[in-house]
Parts: sequence; C-alpha cells; structure tokens
Amino acid sequence: MFEALQFDFMRNALLAGLLTSVACGVIGALVVVNRIVFIAGGIAHAAYGGIGLAFFLGIPPSVGAGGFALAVSGVMGIVSLNHKHRADTIIGVLWAVGFAVGIIVIDLTPGYNVDLMSYLFGSILAVPVRDLWVMLGLDLIIVLGAALFYHGFLALSYDEEFAAVRGVPVRGLYFFLLALVALSVVMIIRVVGLILVIALLTIPPYLAELVCRSLKTMMVVSTLLSAAFTITGLWVSYLLNLTSGATIILVAALVFAVVHTGLHIYHRQKVRAMVR
Repeated sequence: MFEALQFDFMRNALLAGLLTSVACGVIGALVVVNRIVFIAGGIAHAAYGGIGLAFFLGIPPSVGAGGFALAVSGVMGIVSLNHKHRADTIIGVLWAVGFAVGIIVIDLTPGYNVDLMSYLFGSILAVPVRDLWVMLGLDLIIVLGAALFYHGFLALSYDEEFAAVRGVPVRGLYFFLLALVALSVVMIIRVVGLILVIALLTIPPYLAELVCRSLKTMMVVSTLLSAAFTITGLWVSYLLNLTSGATIILVAALVFAVVHTGLHIYHRQKVRAMVR
C-alpha cells in the first residue's frame, strides 16, 4: 500500500476516502437511528438528475448534484412528514423520476458522451485536489451542524413526540438533517457512486451501534470503521486491479456478514444454554 502512495492519484483517493468517512460516520449514524435509510437512498438516486442538469447547463457536476439533492431532500421531508401512510410510495416515485431525469437530460446534452459508470459506481481514483477542498468544506459544515444541534438530534432520534412536547423544533431539525444527508451524498458519490451510496452510509453505523451506548460514540466509531473499510478497499483494489468503489463496499459487506453471523451463532448458543 505504501508504494502505491507514491502516485498522486492514490494519495488523493486516500484523502477523499478519509474525508468521506467523516460524513459517513456522522450522518450515517443519524440516518440509521432515525430509520430514514430509504429516504437517504431516494436522495442519492434522485441526485443523478442534478448531475444530468449540470452537464446540460455546463456547470460542475458536484454543484448540480448538490443543488438537486437539497431540493429533493426538502420535497421528501415534506412528503414523509405530511403523508406518512404513503411516504414510501411517493419517495420511491421521486427516486425513479430523479434518476430518469438525469438520464434523459444527459441524452439531450449536445456533443458530449458522458461516462455514466463513473457516477454510478464511483471514481475515487480520479478525484482532483480541488474536490478534496470541497469535501473538506462539506465535512466542516456537517460536523459543525451536528455539533451545534447535537442535543436536538439526540432528542429527535430517540423520541420525536417527547422532543416536540419539550419545545424542540422537530420539523426544522428534520429538514436540516435531510439537508446534511444531501451534502453527504454529494461526497460519497465521488467515492463509491450512486448505486453503492447507501451501503457506505449504513454499514459502518450499523456495526457501530452494536457496541456503542451513545449517539456521539456511535458517530466516532462509525467514522473509524468507514475509514478502515475505505483504506482496506483501496489497498485490495490496488493489489488485485479491481474497481475501488465496489471493493470498498465488498470489504464493508464482508465484515457486516461476519459480525451478523457471529451474533446469530452467539444468540443461538445462549438460548440453548438457557434451555438446558
């Protein structure tokens, strides 16, 4: 791995992965405990519409994806709060429509053949230095936002009704959380792509939740796990000449499977011991 770091693109990829891990750890923990994984997936896939519009209008893809993701997150927030009995259906429609809009707009973009695979499955090895600065700025926004409103997020995560009774601005915090999810999605797209965003946003927090007793600790452990998965995935992809984003996700999924299987076996043995 150390010999690979002599290349600029590998150093940029490693820094991009570590910066993304911060967003995955902090926002991923909030996504998991608030059970809004489906909404996060909808935002991620709908963001493709912003990428398509960016190419059509000739603006940076990250700007288009960010603006579109923020707009979609607001719509999904309104839907999930005001139409809870049909929220999953409407979010699913927005998910598909956003993705379809991106494809159609790219088809309509004159004289430009866009490599769709890099946006669907990530292009961490092609992250330029300017994008690293953008990721750092987004991380600062995410960490400062989570720190300033930590107690509100904590109340929202564990008892929404009680938080509202206590005067916590539940709706405002909920929309702010979705906005942070949208910003995180823009970062993660560069690392693992739209298709694999949810895996990196949820696997580390899920594993962290198993060993943590507070939301703050869960965020820290989730960030460390995400960084470990990213570094290991990059190293394995370098050794075996594999796609980096997909390899990172497979490393995370392998750890997830091992831990989940181990817990299942442990609980079965515990039940058998109690029966005896």
